[in-house]
Amino acid sequence: MTSAKVAAAEIESALARQRVMMTLGQLQDRLNPRKLALNASRDVADVGTAALNAGVETVRRNPGPTAGFAAVAGLFLARHRIVGLFRRGR
Repeated sequence: MTSAKVAAAEIESALARQRVMMTLGQLQDRLNPRKLALNASRDVADVGTAALNAGVETVRRNPGPTAGFAAVAGLFLARHRIVGLFRRGR
């Protein structure tokens, strides 16, 4: 190999090494545990907000069935106290 070819190969090798190091730096940044946890918490918050908005919109469109469901749930949760009101001898 001539010295020009060797120099070109060394330059190409240095550029390739630099590209690999940049890629490794980007991977380390993406795989940082704090950053992953922050992104996951943001995603969960976004999904929770979307679900809440969908639920509120459903209640607005269907107030009757929602009120009925709430009444049934309330009666179910208070069933022991309600039964106690109707028992004799107490």
